[in-house]
Amino acid sequence: MSGIYIHIPFCKQACHYCDFHFSTSDKYKSRMVDALVKELKLRKDEQPGTVETIYFGGGTPSVLTVEQVERIIAAVYDNYQVVLNPEITLEANPDDLTPEKIENLSRSSINRLSIGVQSFYERDLKLMNRAHDQNEARECIELAKKSFENISIDLIYGIPGLSDEEWRENIQTAIELGVPHISSYALTVEDHTPLKSFIEKGIIPQVKDETAQRHFDILLEVMADKGFTNYEFSNFGKPGYFSKNNTAYWTGKSYLGIGPSAHSFDGKRRGWNINNNVKYMKAIEADTLPIEIEELSTVDRYNEYIMTGLRTIYGVSLDRIEQDFGLEFKEYLLSQAQNYLKDHYLFLDGDVLQVTRKGKFLSDGIASELFMLNLS
Repeated sequence: MSGIYIHIPFCKQACHYCDFHFSTSDKYKSRMVDALVKELKLRKDEQPGTVETIYFGGGTPSVLTVEQVERIIAAVYDNYQVVLNPEITLEANPDDLTPEKIENLSRSSINRLSIGVQSFYERDLKLMNRAHDQNEARECIELAKKSFENISIDLIYGIPGLSDEEWRENIQTAIELGVPHISSYALTVEDHTPLKSFIEKGIIPQVKDETAQRHFDILLEVMADKGFTNYEFSNFGKPGYFSKNNTAYWTGKSYLGIGPSAHSFDGKRRGWNINNNVKYMKAIEADTLPIEIEELSTVDRYNEYIMTGLRTIYGVSLDRIEQDFGLEFKEYLLSQAQNYLKDHYLFLDGDVLQVTRKGKFLSDGIASELFMLNLS
């Protein structure tokens, strides 16, 4: 097993674009921690191997106290084999990272912070309904750097009203703050979110794909110039600072998802916990795992490898395709890829199929054209 993901389903307030599972009430926070600790124990024999990464995601994990975080980490060590010096990441919002909180975290087992900045422009933060302002974002990063070497920040592009020049400034600000890793995502309009409602009512302008593509091209240009590697479509790291957790996901390693709505993967099966806090806690308290399991077919696993591989610098190995899935799959992949190879959206580096810079923004769409729909 590569890693354990722990979902903390609480936020101070709802961001307008977010469709992840969370609650803005922390009424059940202590009870939820109890349930997370118990689920870790209940599932200790589910996947073999050692734990290389522990990742607190959400929601907003930084709403937990350091003592609560440490209790969950202790439960991992009590029930699983953990490598020496695992990567242990905590997602955090700038408004939670007070000097006291950062100091306490620096004394804990957490060795990597992922800070949800999203933008250094006040207008954007208000549009997204973020709980922090741009000064808090800058200040918390400067403070965190004094205690943590391994820091990542999130930035969002394609925001209505964000000009190309402002987007360049956002990237430049992050680089000047000295963070060694940046995760950057296009603003997407998800169903059942305030953002979608505001767009439909004309309160916020429509999110445009062409803007997102321009911003992504700018991102690639600036980050490469500053020595960052785009090792996965949305992730940019300096040498030695690639996220081990993210890399494991995108290279198909197994992982365990703990908490409501958390997903797990063992190489052949995918599972997901119920996305209701109270039902989750009641099930765990009754020694029941509230999880649905999907058995992945050979075609499912092939398609997932194509999707994840093309998003990374590691690409899709034709030898692995033949070894894991058979010659028929390899021949099908090469046949489907021909037009993209001719048009320079894909290229072959030895036996590895990769996207070109021209094809990067379209990688998910290209992958879908390489999927196998059936075996007939």
